[in-house]
Amino acid sequence: MCEKCNHNLEGKYEPHEFEDEIYKNWEEKGYFKPSGDKTKESYCIMMPPPNVTGKLHMGHALDGTLQDILIRYKRMQGFNTLWLPGTDHAAISTEVKIIEKLKEEGIDKHDLGREKFLERAWDWTKEYGGTIVKQQKKLGCSADWSRARFTMDEGLSKAVLVVFKKLYDKGYIYKGKRMINWCPCCNTSISDAEVEYEEEPTHLWHIKYKVVGEDRYLTVATTRPETMLGDTAVAVHPDDERYKDLIGKKCILPIMNKEIPIIADEFVEMDFGTGCVKITPAHDPNDYQAALSHNLEIIQVFDENFKMGDLCEEYKGMDLLEAREAIVNKLKELGNLVKIEDYVHNVGKHDRCKSTIEPKISDQWFVSMKEMAKPAIEAVKNGDTRFIPQKFEKTYFNWLNNIQDWCISRQIWWGHQIPAYYCDECGHINVDITKPEKCEKCGSTKLTQDPDTLDTWFSSALWPFSTLGWPDETEDFKKFYPNNVLVTGYDIIPFWVNRMTFQGLHFTEKRPFKDCLIHGLIRDKEGRKMSKSLGNGVDPMDVIDTYGADALRFFLTTSAAAGTDLRYDEEKVKSTWNFINKLWNASRFVLMNIEGLTELEFSNLKEEDKWILTKLNNTIKSVTKNMEHYEFNNVGSQIYSFIWNDFCDNYIEFAKFSIESNTTKSVLYKVLSSILKMLHPFMPYVTDELYNSLPIHE
Repeated sequence: MCEKCNHNLEGKYEPHEFEDEIYKNWEEKGYFKPSGDKTKESYCIMMPPPNVTGKLHMGHALDGTLQDILIRYKRMQGFNTLWLPGTDHAAISTEVKIIEKLKEEGIDKHDLGREKFLERAWDWTKEYGGTIVKQQKKLGCSADWSRARFTMDEGLSKAVLVVFKKLYDKGYIYKGKRMINWCPCCNTSISDAEVEYEEEPTHLWHIKYKVVGEDRYLTVATTRPETMLGDTAVAVHPDDERYKDLIGKKCILPIMNKEIPIIADEFVEMDFGTGCVKITPAHDPNDYQAALSHNLEIIQVFDENFKMGDLCEEYKGMDLLEAREAIVNKLKELGNLVKIEDYVHNVGKHDRCKSTIEPKISDQWFVSMKEMAKPAIEAVKNGDTRFIPQKFEKTYFNWLNNIQDWCISRQIWWGHQIPAYYCDECGHINVDITKPEKCEKCGSTKLTQDPDTLDTWFSSALWPFSTLGWPDETEDFKKFYPNNVLVTGYDIIPFWVNRMTFQGLHFTEKRPFKDCLIHGLIRDKEGRKMSKSLGNGVDPMDVIDTYGADALRFFLTTSAAAGTDLRYDEEKVKSTWNFINKLWNASRFVLMNIEGLTELEFSNLKEEDKWILTKLNNTIKSVTKNMEHYEFNNVGSQIYSFIWNDFCDNYIEFAKFSIESNTTKSVLYKVLSSILKMLHPFMPYVTDELYNSLPIHE
């Protein structure tokens, strides 16, 4: 605890008078660093790294407070604790911001060149990278900032290169053509995690395909008629009685006037539309899988710039919407357009630039996932790693059991450049941690590094152990790995939790963390997701400026059960402030009446003394039990009830009749000091201020 501050407990609770000074004292005294006591059990949490150029939002505030509660609780129990913070280079989002800045200056990224662009990226990172850290400190996060890591720093970059090399040598990393998500605005592949789905109004175009040799037609419904030039089959469900006799036959693809097969596949929904689906393997993930299963031809309709290719001279060079209109008109002319109906569907958008995502077959780097997923599945099944609440195992297993190979290459410059070097003479790919002197196949010294960078998730998947010095066998790694608990939201279980698990198991042969505490999302008062478009976001810094960090922290972490979404309600934050103010005033009463107390005396206890001490002991036991089970909402309600009802409204009123008694003063001290200890992980500032005003410090 810090030394006694020079503030008088006068008037109402005013957090702004002491919060900044207290945090400064904590940092200066080094209270956030591990104790280094080798006789004590270690306890470690890794902070999920926010974007280096980001700002604290309510989700960060909840996530950070939950971790801070756990680390303060364990620190108070005497553990050798480490909460290691850090930030993520946020490859695409940072690159987008830098490109926007360059455009304002009239500079094109490619005219600037890669080397100069990266200099600008580092300058940007240094200029804006500290914002969220300052805000985390304002929130009261007691992380060991002296150990802060960045996903692009030297040590973590070394771990990334080592992992890539090892996986490549084992045959787990390969380069090949597969279906990926492509952002036509950023001109890069992106991960599933970077795709947001939005409802958009469109149409369903119903098109008929004539069955070869019969006076029958199959009608398909599509939202993208411009892709039909690349159809290589029409699919129906194998159990659909309407079409069973047509399976194995052929139909005529309109406009192209070519025969394509009628196939059976269980992915077709019999109840949707007509029960017939056009298969365009190059431009739809489901169609691509169907093509692999049925050995269908894969035909690209668009070129690299998403202009119509040369399949049909009439539409060559058109953009997609222009081609759509022309093709629909042609279908009308041919008599193949049955009808057009209004339709609303989910469209994938890049979460950074908001452009519509195009499924695309592209030559990219991938990680083969089937074998790597197996140990991660087993780790949760056998209890080595557990989810709190357990229901989130379903999300975890669903992704791993249906896993696809992971596209790890990005066509951007900010990030870890892929350590693959192409021989200019023979084309051989040389993979190494540093640039080879010569080609391992032909001996040529003319080598060119792959221009692509790695998916941000590739480096953040190594976070639990790369931050501790791995691949070197450091003291920190031996002491604090595996981590004890990961705290994160349910929305990134598939993209981050799963990847940390299989990478940790693969490279350290240990699960990266024992417990995975999952929290919900923060929504507005009406239950809507907070977003810029709705204008319903709330800045945690504004809340702290108004009510103090403790009020926000207590509200966020005790208002909802683990794993459930929380609705932000300012009135409830205000009520929390009122609760703290009640504690403040009760503490003022106690401090005024126990001034000069030097020794505790518990002889001659009255019935009301025994009653409150029994209530206190029961509350401590219950709070401890709920803390160990991560049930912070129960802790909040128990502490609130004990302070408000038992201590303030009852015992203090009894104490006024015997306030001159040392026993009464001792009980007041005992109860108040215990309250402050129980509350400290949730409300570190006000409890520190009050505790250091007590006449005795245990």
